[in-house]
Amino acid sequence: MFFLSLLEHTIRIPAQTLNIRLDIAIFQELQKLFVDKVIKDLGLCVSIYDIRALEGGFVFAGDGAPTYTINFRLIMFRPFIGEVLVGKLKKSDKSGIYLSLGFFDDIHVPEHHLQQPSTFDEKENVWKWDYDGAELFLDLDEEVRFRVTQLKYPPIPLEQENDAKPFAPMEIIGDINGSGLGLVSWWADDGDAEAEEDADN
Repeated sequence: MFFLSLLEHTIRIPAQTLNIRLDIAIFQELQKLFVDKVIKDLGLCVSIYDIRALEGGFVFAGDGAPTYTINFRLIMFRPFIGEVLVGKLKKSDKSGIYLSLGFFDDIHVPEHHLQQPSTFDEKENVWKWDYDGAELFLDLDEEVRFRVTQLKYPPIPLEQENDAKPFAPMEIIGDINGSGLGLVSWWADDGDAEAEEDADN
């Protein structure tokens, strides 16, 4: 889910930051550029891990600020295909459910990847799974265990409609159609019941 990525970048250090230590000034500029940003095919940058090498310090004519080439590592979030994660259910509609990990919100489980058979209750705006005649509801703010099936890096749109949802530079597509997947409480209850049965025996 988290990994280190080595990058090289040329960065200009503003003249007003030259009164602080160089490594701190560079760290601050790298944070502004990369932290909480998505890098295509690498994932979401969570933090700057370290600075490995520093070259340059050239001041171009008429500028007054030095420019460095930095070799550094980032802590990136990018789950692998097939990884199982737990998120909170934040929204439901006819297309499926939307989950959040707290620091990352663009997770979609489409309706064909829900436990089957599932139906959408338009009155309550929730999905429900018909499990051997019992209706199990996917309620908001519940913890959901899901499997990652796809990572998407959509191209940045040139124009967006006023009512369009915010652009997501990275999207996780998930699946909960399997044993142990779906609401954590569904399977926790089963596990408790089995544990009690074993204890009785």
